[in-house]
Amino acid sequence: MKLKRVCALGAAFLLLPVCAMPAFAAEEIVVNEDISVSGDYDWTRFANDNITLNVYNWGLYISDGSDDSVDVVSAFEELTGIKVNYTTFDSNESLYAKMKSGGASYDVIFPSDYMVGKLIQEGMLAPLDYDNIPNISAIGEEYLGWDFDPDNAYSVPYMWGTTGLIYNTTMVDEAPTSWSALWDVQYAGNVLMFNNSRDAYAIAAKRAGLSLNPSSVEEVDQVMKDLQDQKSIVQAYVMDEIFDKMEGGEAAMAPYYAGDALTMIEDNPDLAFVHPEEGVNFFVDSMCIPATSKNKEAAEMFINYMCETSVGYANCDYIGYSTPITAVWELLDDDLKYSPIAYPGEDVMSKAEVFVTLPDDVNAEMDSQWSQMKSYDESGGSWMVVIFLLGAVALSGFNIWRKLRKKMRDNY
Repeated sequence: MKLKRVCALGAAFLLLPVCAMPAFAAEEIVVNEDISVSGDYDWTRFANDNITLNVYNWGLYISDGSDDSVDVVSAFEELTGIKVNYTTFDSNESLYAKMKSGGASYDVIFPSDYMVGKLIQEGMLAPLDYDNIPNISAIGEEYLGWDFDPDNAYSVPYMWGTTGLIYNTTMVDEAPTSWSALWDVQYAGNVLMFNNSRDAYAIAAKRAGLSLNPSSVEEVDQVMKDLQDQKSIVQAYVMDEIFDKMEGGEAAMAPYYAGDALTMIEDNPDLAFVHPEEGVNFFVDSMCIPATSKNKEAAEMFINYMCETSVGYANCDYIGYSTPITAVWELLDDDLKYSPIAYPGEDVMSKAEVFVTLPDDVNAEMDSQWSQMKSYDESGGSWMVVIFLLGAVALSGFNIWRKLRKKMRDNY
């Protein structure tokens, strides 16, 4: 994620004349030239406890110090004396599988809305103590109180966004307006698709005029047939691999998240983004603490830190996703603040749907149908590889035979 803005928040504060400084500024703690935090919070109470927090986030979803961005994790370690072991996942389903297996222990995780609901239902999250997270007050009210966690007892919003279509203007004659473009045979072999069941299902469902939240097993089966029919069009099922493929001009179009689309467009100006007319997914990614965390208070400190204005600004500015922190939005450059990609208007949002936590039987059917489709696809793909290789060997052998024959004729 490489969106770069004119100045870092900390530098902006330092440039303000003394008379213009807000009343609370004197109480702030300056960690470095980019990060300043609230001075009325005890950030060092675990400094001598040799704590390491295991943080599990989406890939490319934090300002990490690359490409001249602010390293917010290092700043947290410097501020608190707490070490952070930061690792990444590529889908909610990967996150869930890792947690369910018990193979790793995490202190802070970043699931999306419906996955938060599922983790709550299964008793996998710890209730939050907001005495340790006073910065919850920085979150805009419109991003609180969702059905998956109506009292925000287990989750604090981190970022939000929408899905849409990113496409290469040099490979697509007209800007697509519908999800149906992903089924268009003229783009066979040039279409990428989400490599997770929930996002892929949502696209096929919206294309068919259905809700992206299936109400029955039968509805899942119906929509999954459409994804089966699409397979001959799809070049690859991807998550983070989309960056290299779309930025490198290896595919004509793909569905993906709006925040990531901004990054790809900046790196390749031939790319553009649309919200299809049938409607899109509106998602909220949150910060949560697993019930198995051994460092709950320190984890709550990390969440509180991530809601600091300077930290939220650094993250939002770098990754391009949409912020739920009111003060951060006000600081953004106008090109991002009023971007129809990052902050779409009512025409898009009125048709957007939020994922809900599905009934167990519906969720199991979706997982099963998705696995069957992917397995069948990989099997078919393997046979195609064999056929192509055999064809290549035969053609090579024919060319060698033809050259030898010509040489013998010439010698004769």
